[in-house]
Amino acid sequence: MSGLLRICTAGSVDDGKSTLIGRMLHDARAVYEDQVHAVRAASANRGAGPIDFSLFTDGLRAEREQGITIDVAYRYFATARRTFILADTPGHEQYTRNMATGASTSDVAILLVDARHGLRAQSRRHARIARLLGISDFVVAVNKMDLVDFSRDVFDRIRGDFEALLEGARCHTVPLSALHGDNVTAPSARMPWWAGLPLLEYLETVEVRRDLTAQPFRFPVQLVLRPSDTFRGYAGQIASGVVRVGDRLGVWPSGRSARVARIVTFDGDRQTAFAPMSVTLTLDDEVDVSRGDLLAHEPPHVGSRFEADVVWMDERPLDPNRLYLLKHTTRTVTAEVSHRLGLNQMGTLTVSTARPLVFDAYGNNRTTGSFVLIDPATCFTAGAGMMTAAVAERAAWAREARAGAAERLARLARRAGSDEEAARTVAQALEEMLT
Repeated sequence: MSGLLRICTAGSVDDGKSTLIGRMLHDARAVYEDQVHAVRAASANRGAGPIDFSLFTDGLRAEREQGITIDVAYRYFATARRTFILADTPGHEQYTRNMATGASTSDVAILLVDARHGLRAQSRRHARIARLLGISDFVVAVNKMDLVDFSRDVFDRIRGDFEALLEGARCHTVPLSALHGDNVTAPSARMPWWAGLPLLEYLETVEVRRDLTAQPFRFPVQLVLRPSDTFRGYAGQIASGVVRVGDRLGVWPSGRSARVARIVTFDGDRQTAFAPMSVTLTLDDEVDVSRGDLLAHEPPHVGSRFEADVVWMDERPLDPNRLYLLKHTTRTVTAEVSHRLGLNQMGTLTVSTARPLVFDAYGNNRTTGSFVLIDPATCFTAGAGMMTAAVAERAAWAREARAGAAERLARLARRAGSDEEAARTVAQALEEMLT
């Protein structure tokens, strides 16, 4: 098995995530000698024994002082069989939002659980987030088996709990001791009843389903290029699918169409391009295409109301009476939501945008089915969303859409939290009306 595998770890505080990752990096010879010497010295200063493997990933001073993971730590390493990008994510409930960040780009989630405690509330929360973010391959790492005398009964009970929780997903459960290295990179002689693959060997051989070229063609336009009056090209990164010269593409949300005349790259013209290549497309007809439009073979969902699963990351709660900026692919619009969420909460919301978006369900396409919500007052990325379905326009929203421009601007200004925010919101709305 070859290729890149993106992994994230998740679990409750003190289940041993950082120790497991540090042990795997150390035993796979994926750390430099100077790093090993530095960790040995730090371990001795902390009285943590010969080596504290968690220090290979917990680099912040606050993390080392408190013995917990706070930020997402990324590690890049390779074995003879595969290359990995590994995200060590926090287990503490306060930093659940950071776990969502690490899981958003991962192919496989390692859910770590302390054999003494079994399935806990935070493990359930992390499993749900990973599922929402489209992960369908899980490793359940039952850690600290040495503290339960390597009991098979304990392991079987925990495995059953997680298989029920992750019903419908592909789940590989492995008993291990991160501290002592049992079943991390090599089989353990202390658990002869276990005949499965050690953790690293499983990660080297697991096959994940992420063939972007098998999905419908999606091309969010990032930039319109006009270097001369004889060339008009549309630049961006192919989100999914394959495009060929001569293909007829729809331009959404307008619905007009044209054929691909050229596929231009830095290395010259091509006859074919595929995800995730960055290219410039030219069309054979002068249709109106702007940044934020999407070129596609098949018609996607187009609408200004949709349902979405949202993870809220801001200390200021999500407020249905406020306007937010919503960034989806290359388009940014103002948006409202149906109900309130607090920090680290997840929920299914109805989102309404000022202008139509072109999207797919997140389960079908991660790029065109995801968005972020931005607080316009602070420019803080406050929430992450996964689109699930379009929502039919209701009469009340239809009446609002027919409201006069002056009435709409006045309503937006009244909802703002300050004069500065009101001015900024009205300016944004005017720009959208005029473009």
